Amino acid sequence: MKIDAVPLLFERNFILIAVVMSAVALVYPPTFTWVKPHIPLGLGVIMFGMGLTLEFGDFVEILRKWPLVGLGMVLQYAIMPVLAVIISRVLGLPPDITIGMIVVGACPGGTASNVIAYLSKANVPLSVTITLASTCIAPVLTPAIIYLLLERQVEIDFWSMVTSVFWIVVFPLIDGLILRRLFRRWLEPFLRWFPSLSIIVIALLIACIIGLNQATLLGLPLLALLAVVLHNSLGLAAGYGLARLVHCNKRDARTLAIEVGMQNSGLGVALAVKHFGVATALPGALFSLWHNISGVTLARRWRRHPE
Repeated sequence: MKIDAVPLLFERNFILIAVVMSAVALVYPPTFTWVKPHIPLGLGVIMFGMGLTLEFGDFVEILRKWPLVGLGMVLQYAIMPVLAVIISRVLGLPPDITIGMIVVGACPGGTASNVIAYLSKANVPLSVTITLASTCIAPVLTPAIIYLLLERQVEIDFWSMVTSVFWIVVFPLIDGLILRRLFRRWLEPFLRWFPSLSIIVIALLIACIIGLNQATLLGLPLLALLAVVLHNSLGLAAGYGLARLVHCNKRDARTLAIEVGMQNSGLGVALAVKHFGVATALPGALFSLWHNISGVTLARRWRRHPE
């Protein structure tokens, strides 16, 4: 096999890679739970790779599409909390699971959405911009939505969130953009490998999450898992459908679908444990697992069919 064929091999088989690593993690969690402290670094490396594939002009173009950024934020903060309430009532979920669903639904998008947008060949600058914008207003909107639906006050550390997103998303992305601008010719031979690196990192993250939640998954919380699958799937579908309804092109519609359907479930888990109790964190933990699996699956399909 030629060395140039290796990246293509990874891209064609990343579902299989993720499944095999996840199965190993379920059987023996320590194989992958060591990844947990390095998750921010892994995401940062992927964002750096994204920067190497983009131009500053791509983000200038997003300034002209500012209504799309606003639409993405509105859809995210409107669709996901409402879906959480509807699904909880239709399925008759226990109070703890309902609370967890609503908390996750009220959270902003996570950095994983940017990675999935990259793997999907969606509009990465738009994805990054929506994630940053929704994160910046999360300390106000997320507690407001939770209070409206649950009548409980929660607090979010604004600077902690912004700092985290800066170091994981903005800083490595800008570094990549600058290096591409300065050394584009020298970097070209290496760029084909970054999708493969992203695939390995995402597979490691999924396996790590499975390993960390082994006891929960082996407990077979089928009703909660069904609720999370519906929440994520309907969020993706509603984001795409409504974007197309307002005449977004397919690339931007896919980006909005990813931003709406993929939540900052880590924040959801933290808020649930802190303000409502450990039992309410189950939907957030399951969401962390499922939205990566569904995102990778969508990315594979959309990567094969860009148009």
